[in-house]
Amino acid sequence: MPPLLFTLFLGLLLGIKHAFEADHVLAVSTIASGQKNPFKAAVVGAFWGIGHTTTLFIIGIMVLLLRISIPESLGLLLEGLAGVMLIILGIRVFKNKSSVNYHKHTTPFLIGLIHGLAGSGVLMILVLSTITELITGLYYILLFGIGSIIGMSLMSFLIGIPFSYSSSRFPKIETNLRLISGSLSIIFGLVIIYQIILDL
Repeated sequence: MPPLLFTLFLGLLLGIKHAFEADHVLAVSTIASGQKNPFKAAVVGAFWGIGHTTTLFIIGIMVLLLRISIPESLGLLLEGLAGVMLIILGIRVFKNKSSVNYHKHTTPFLIGLIHGLAGSGVLMILVLSTITELITGLYYILLFGIGSIIGMSLMSFLIGIPFSYSSSRFPKIETNLRLISGSLSIIFGLVIIYQIILDL
């Protein structure tokens, strides 16, 4: 496989893999769990991926055009922001135990924007720093983003299945599943912030 095609294909695969990172899974699970249909949950995941790709596209263009790097201190701050967001999402689950329906797609889009800022996208930026041609870099970001959208849609669909199945048949189980999702989101957010404090 030619080096260029390999690089672009790698971007697609890394984007799919990137969607299944723990903080992404927990963030979207708190939202997708409020959907009564796994296909609607997949749409939620897709909008998360679009928001994520939007941020990475902007950062990637800055890296390619200005050849700038993200300071470590800023990276930690953005990671902390993602941790705070996980805590907030978890708390919202507890405040709305029965259901949290996101009819608008702005919420998952904004969550995707924030996660795109966080250090989980550093791997893509590191690869971009080795790409000298602007058009190649833009294609890489695009394929990475498409991979993220595909991965997040698939993951959200899978997360939505047990919630969809239990919502009408076993409402108490669905509520417990949502509370577990919220708890894990809060715990993971606290862990992220704790690790950042240790690194300061």
